[in-house]
Amino acid sequence: MTPDPRKVAILISGRGSNMRELVRQADGYEVVLVASNRPAAAGLIWAEQRGITTWSEDSRGQDRAAYDQRLGDRLKESGAGTIALAGFMRILGPEFIRRFAGRMLNIHPSLLPKYKGLDTHQRCLDAGDKEHGCSVHVVTEELDAGEVVAQARVDVSPLDTVSSLEAKVLEREHELYPQALARFVAR
Repeated sequence: MTPDPRKVAILISGRGSNMRELVRQADGYEVVLVASNRPAAAGLIWAEQRGITTWSEDSRGQDRAAYDQRLGDRLKESGAGTIALAGFMRILGPEFIRRFAGRMLNIHPSLLPKYKGLDTHQRCLDAGDKEHGCSVHVVTEELDAGEVVAQARVDVSPLDTVSSLEAKVLEREHELYPQALARFVAR
């Protein structure tokens, strides 16, 4: 039986601001699980307070393949047909990605394919870019290289700092990700 793509599991590592917006703005999908590789992630408490099932296990010091297997098994048990990475600060192994191929989205703070990986805001400022933004993309084995399904742009001011640029982009992420996820599960 094929999992229902409208049942969504969200993976987080911290406060879960994008996860909260995915839950608040859910349209055409239901969040069935919030999972984290950090048991102290504040987003887990927020999800639990709203009656969303949560799962967490600290990934530090764990064998990647074994951890990914346990996480994947929990996602399967939840009935999730779509997985949304929302500030999940852990690279998933190739076996995990193949297991859920074509069913995972991620939000990334740059206009991909520009600035894959970390420190995107600083890299944008260092390059003197006039425009920055965020991208929702399909997760593949190559980091931040999957098909881009949506983007949002922000203007970069000469007065911007990493913090101000991060805040501008995060505001756009909160608008973009729920809309992109709704379209993705409906396809």
